[in-house]
Amino acid sequence: MATTNASLQLLFLVIMSSGFLFPEILKPGCCHGDHHRAASFETERVALLKFKQGLTDPSHRLSSWVGEDCCKWRGVVCNNRSGHVNKLNLRSLDDDGTHGKLGGEISHSLLDLKYLNHLDLSMNNFEGTRIPKFIGSLEKLRYLNLSGASFSGPIPPQLGNLSRLIYLDLKEYFDFNTYPDESSQNDLQWISGLSSLRHLNLEGVNLSRTSAYWLHAVSKLPLSELHLPSCGLSVLPRSLPSSNLTSLSMLVLSNNGFNTTIPHWIFQLRNLVYLDLSFNNLRGSILDAFANRTSLESLRKMGSLCNLKTLILSENDLNGEITEMIDVLSGCNNCSLENLNLGLNELGGFLPYSLGNLSNLQSVLLWDNSFVGSIPNSIGNLSNLEELYLSNNQMSGTIPETLGQLNKLVALDISENPWEGVLTEAHLSNLTNLKELSIAKFSLLPDLTLVINISSEWIPPFKLQYLKLRSCQVGPKFPVWLRNQNELNTLILRNARISDTIPEWFWKLDLELDQLDLGYNQLSGRTPNSLKFTLQSSVCLMWNHFNGSLPLWSSNVSSLLLGNNSFSGPIPRDIGERMPMLTELHLSHNSLSGTLPESIGELIGLVTLDISNNSLTGEIPALWNGVPNLVSHVDLSNNNLSGELPTSVGALSYLIFLMLSNNHLSGELPSALQNCTNIRTLDLGGNRFSGNIPAWIGQTMPSLWILRLRSNLFDGSIPLQLCTLSSLHILDLAQNNLSGSIPSCVGNLSAMASEIETFRYEAELTVLTKGREDSYRNILYLVNSIDLSNNGLSGDVPGGLTNLSRLGTLNLSMNHLTGKIPDNIGDLQLLETLDLSRNQLSGPIPPGMVSLTLMNHLNLSYNNLSGRIPSGNQLQTLDDPSIYRDNPALCGRPITAKCPGDDNGTPNPPSGDDEDDNEDGAEAEMKWFYMSMGTGFVVGFWGVCGTLVIKQSWRHAYFRLVYDIKEWLLLVIQLNVGRLQRKLNLGRSQHHT
Repeated sequence: MATTNASLQLLFLVIMSSGFLFPEILKPGCCHGDHHRAASFETERVALLKFKQGLTDPSHRLSSWVGEDCCKWRGVVCNNRSGHVNKLNLRSLDDDGTHGKLGGEISHSLLDLKYLNHLDLSMNNFEGTRIPKFIGSLEKLRYLNLSGASFSGPIPPQLGNLSRLIYLDLKEYFDFNTYPDESSQNDLQWISGLSSLRHLNLEGVNLSRTSAYWLHAVSKLPLSELHLPSCGLSVLPRSLPSSNLTSLSMLVLSNNGFNTTIPHWIFQLRNLVYLDLSFNNLRGSILDAFANRTSLESLRKMGSLCNLKTLILSENDLNGEITEMIDVLSGCNNCSLENLNLGLNELGGFLPYSLGNLSNLQSVLLWDNSFVGSIPNSIGNLSNLEELYLSNNQMSGTIPETLGQLNKLVALDISENPWEGVLTEAHLSNLTNLKELSIAKFSLLPDLTLVINISSEWIPPFKLQYLKLRSCQVGPKFPVWLRNQNELNTLILRNARISDTIPEWFWKLDLELDQLDLGYNQLSGRTPNSLKFTLQSSVCLMWNHFNGSLPLWSSNVSSLLLGNNSFSGPIPRDIGERMPMLTELHLSHNSLSGTLPESIGELIGLVTLDISNNSLTGEIPALWNGVPNLVSHVDLSNNNLSGELPTSVGALSYLIFLMLSNNHLSGELPSALQNCTNIRTLDLGGNRFSGNIPAWIGQTMPSLWILRLRSNLFDGSIPLQLCTLSSLHILDLAQNNLSGSIPSCVGNLSAMASEIETFRYEAELTVLTKGREDSYRNILYLVNSIDLSNNGLSGDVPGGLTNLSRLGTLNLSMNHLTGKIPDNIGDLQLLETLDLSRNQLSGPIPPGMVSLTLMNHLNLSYNNLSGRIPSGNQLQTLDDPSIYRDNPALCGRPITAKCPGDDNGTPNPPSGDDEDDNEDGAEAEMKWFYMSMGTGFVVGFWGVCGTLVIKQSWRHAYFRLVYDIKEWLLLVIQLNVGRLQRKLNLGRSQHHT
């Protein structure tokens, strides 16, 4: 018992003595201990309270900052032994929201926290205040994080005094809109004082002033991680100065302005694990970064690439092949590469077989390049692969079945490639983790070269969330293997040759979709309203045979594309109330009837409204009266709408396309329409609009591309203001009651004299060209046309028209034009259609018209033209006499009337171009003479010799005849020679006698 008491007393003494030796263990906190320590702790508590007073705290995150023990306050951490405050962790969490962020000013009282080594104020909102310079005096700081806290102004160089700092994160610390001049004054000279720094993140900081010297500054630090994305750096130095960067494991230089090849020193950083050079202008071959091809093996042996786990070079201009790079990586004893992203470059060639040797690969992103060939069979060896993106290349051939071995694969996107062959369940049999499958082509052409042939009995081992099968043959039946895919949120079976009804089991899957696209098939039947959709979802059932009334699905649908079907009946009156999120509504080419619902005007987010080519009747209601909206595309053409155009159309300040053609609309154009200053296409043709063509069209619509007012009742003259429309490339005022002359300033329509280099969408339009009406869509921007036909216009054809060098169609027919055809009409080198018929034009046809080598439709009939019709070039192919009908004074081919001198053997000597034409004709006759002579020789020669070669008896008879003739000739010659010799001998004998 005594022993026990003695032991207890000893334990008590030990505990008491330890309390004296280590009071901070027994008495932790900011205000305990002896007098000196208590004063120190009290100083820290007071400093924190002053710091709190300077802050704004709308969500009361610092409400716990009360009481004596500051070590229990939220975000305050004290040392376990000393009890002093050594950490302030006030990072705003993502779920705090804007109103949960700290703000205000940072008090100097932080300097009283003598032991502070960790300061985190990231993700708060200091509303553009400057980073306090005094932070550079917190000499014990080892961790400083001010990222995303909306500080502004330049980085204070005093931060360079923090020689103990290991971690510095100023990512997106500033507000661009505050101190714009000073924010561009950042350089990195101050950073050299951070001699202990291991982690540096300056993402989004403007370092454009540092030029090429930024690398010299950071290379003096023992960094293991360097993050400088989006810093405005323009120079990536070609060489690496002597440095401590050999320990660098993570290098992020994405989204800068580097316009060079990848420097050699980057791939010589042996400890590099993560490299991101994406979103730059890097060019050349990736192999250029390996110094030269002879060093590839040495690089592999040195292990310079073998430690890389992530390589991101996407969004650059890199070219060439990747075979040798993959060979080097696969040659490592234990290649670490897990993520390979080379997307959005200009890389090409075949994917190497050695790709399958990179056994640790988890993600391969090679989309948007120019790779060819097929996927190597070795792809099945990548047992860890989770993502494979090969879309938008030029890969062809068949898809290997070894893809089916990738049981960890989550996402497979091989779309936008010209694949061939058949894809079966064998390709998908073991993809138990697959969530995303995309096999698609852009083409809507009938030659679908890839067939998806999956048995209706097959049950997939996966549950897809995203399925995209576009422009490959899935049908003719709706794919039955989808019957267990009840987790789908995106289903795209576009242009898949499905000619079926949608089975009942599909509607019962209880899917909640964000995209449903079954367009460009031959699906039929009715569509129930039972489908569910997520917020901002889209539905496309275009170009099918669906019938019945319009389906109105969830109020979450933002895009509803039901055009080119057989839907009938009226548009539901409450469509605007039931589907208030609609931004796109396409109902064209159906059999809809009734009137336009006024509730469409309640769709304040509507951008596109297309209900063309239906049987709608009634007036256009005042849909947009006083309601702000974003409508840019309105197409109500080809219906039976009547009445006047409502003035509410003037509220469409964003309107770009307005197409109301082929209805029964009437009245004058409302002046409110001139508020649509952004309009590009104005198509009101085929109605009964009347009055003058408003001059304000040329004054308030400066961006107009297309003006089509044909087939109306407009009268008066053509406003001169239309000549100011410098972007106009289609002007169609035909079939009205216009009078007066054609403005001479029409040659100022400069868009018809300049080339459009890039594609631009201009909706769809029917244009009268080449004597027929053609519908243009994708190439509408290339059409240049002026059609003023069937009016009462008079005066001359303006010579300025010939300035429009890219004009393709000019139709001035059925007017009262007089004077001559402009002499320089031949300047319109791209003219394909010229119709000047049914006017009172006189004088000769200009000889320069033979220069119009692209012209394929010409009509000059019913005028008073005279003289010889020019010939040559393209005019020789336009040999229809009706082109020149009822021009009594015209002569020459192709009409029957002959010109003076044509009946004589020696017609009047031509002059000018006629002389050239005669010279050309003589030269042509000589060519025909030589050609005929050559043909005659060939026919004559082979007509004789050919028969001798073929028929043996004839050949023998022929050569016998030749032999007999030869013998007869020799006999005749001998007889004559003998007779001559006798006469000579007789003469000699008489002479001697």
